[in-house]
Order: sequence, then C-alpha cells, then structure tokens
Amino acid sequence: MKLFDFNRAPNPRRARMFVAEKNLDIPRINVNLFGMEQTSPEFMALNPLGTVPVLETDDGLYLTETVAICHYLEQLHPEPPLMGASAADQALVLMWNNIVEQQGMFSIAEVLRNWSPGFANRAFPGNTDYAQMPELIERGRKRMEQFFDLIENRLQGRSFLATEDYTLADISLLAIVDVASWVKVNPTIGRPALGKWHDAASQRPSADA
Repeated sequence: MKLFDFNRAPNPRRARMFVAEKNLDIPRINVNLFGMEQTSPEFMALNPLGTVPVLETDDGLYLTETVAICHYLEQLHPEPPLMGASAADQALVLMWNNIVEQQGMFSIAEVLRNWSPGFANRAFPGNTDYAQMPELIERGRKRMEQFFDLIENRLQGRSFLATEDYTLADISLLAIVDVASWVKVNPTIGRPALGKWHDAASQRPSADA
C-alpha cells in the first residue's frame, strides 16, 4: 500500500494519525499542494477530485476519502478498534465524525479559503478556479464558534468525543482544533473541557504523525 500525503493539510494528517494508532507502516508519497501537484495530470488520473489523502491498496484500488481509507484499514486491522466495536459505538463514531467534518472542518474552510491570499481563485479544491467571497468569512467564523461550543458541551465529564475510547472522531477533532490556528483562532480559550481533551489528545504519540 501507499499513502499519497501532504504534511501540512488536516485530512492527510487524520489518515496518518489513524495509521499510527494502528501501528501500521505504510509508505508515504508527498504531493506538494503548494506546488499544485494535486492538479497534475498524473495525480488527477489517480484522484479526479485533486485532493489528498489517497490510499493505493495492494489490489490497485485508489481510495480518496479519509473515512473510506480509515474504514478500509479498520477492516484489515481491527485492533485497536478506532471506528467502534459494537453497532452502537460504530454509529456514534460515524455520527460525531460527520459532525466534526460537516460543522467544524467546513466552517474553518469557509473562513480560510475566502480569507487567505494563498487561496485566491482557489475557494474550493480541484483544478477549477473559484473566486473568493469575503462576505462568507464572518458566517464561517460564527459557524465555527457554534461548533466548538457544541463540542465543549459534549466533552463535559467525558474523556473522548464519541465513545468511551479514543476513535476516529477524536482524531478528526484534534486535526480541526489545531488547524483553527490557520484562521487565528484558539478554540480551547474559554472552553475548559475542550482544552483538557486537547491536552490529552496532543500527548498521544499519533498526534505527531
């Protein structure tokens, strides 16, 4: 297997942390997003969406979505279970991971891609130009604050986000909390439960993957 990767992007980091928690050794191929290598004909042939991560399996499949990659690895290497052991836990992991993606990651992306000069005409991934819309920045910031308030409430008296164990939902949340610094936000300020959770999650060896 091979993992097409880029060190600074949050989605590849989620895949790397998942691999690290599974104690797997998967060779990585760097795709320089700053150099727009993700839009090259060679890479677009692997993933027409022009995004990373991409997992090339031993059977020659190319899996292009982080959750799909993690699900595949979970089926091959079920221990430790990072996507839930029971039916209820599996549902909770998917539910909270989806909340993190849909409400957390998307709101930060809305701010970042419409605010940062580095994303001029690149408001969405891929090789199609989309102009920035600065009027979306404030909406994205409001959505982001609402998301982190929701997470603060969820983490009251809890060690982990979805279940009683560390899971993909926690991996995704760690990536999102850390990437919020890209839009000059520290979500842990004024949110003690999130801060406590973040301190513990950041001390896991996989956090440095």
